[in-house]
Amino acid sequence: MTSTLAGLFDFLVFFVIAVVLVALYLGIYTLATMHNEFALIRRNVVSASTALGFSLVGFALPLGSAIVHAQGIVDLLVWGLVALAVQIVVYWLVRIVMPNLSQRIAGGEMAAALFLGASSLSAGIINAASMTF
Repeated sequence: MTSTLAGLFDFLVFFVIAVVLVALYLGIYTLATMHNEFALIRRNVVSASTALGFSLVGFALPLGSAIVHAQGIVDLLVWGLVALAVQIVVYWLVRIVMPNLSQRIAGGEMAAALFLGASSLSAGIINAASMTF
């Protein structure tokens, strides 16, 4: 029983840090976008929840990889922030290709939301695979 519980403290530390990083990600990402995802989601705008949801998964994948590969808390924090930055950059790059991206998402257009979401998820997969430190 004691060997089973030996890693419980480390699990809790890494889990709590990951939850804090997810909350930080959602706060920063929603400030960085040109539309208010949570207000749109409260109004049942599916395109906003789709784009944000895929973006969140695109962040969680490399965060999970960082947890697996981290040698300590500092590694987790650094690579979690790298994952956050990658997702912000993806949003801004997609805005270059689609300048009216936020207006389209706010207007309920699923094509724009799915393109942003797929871009975010793809970047997250590549980001997670690149974390081989």
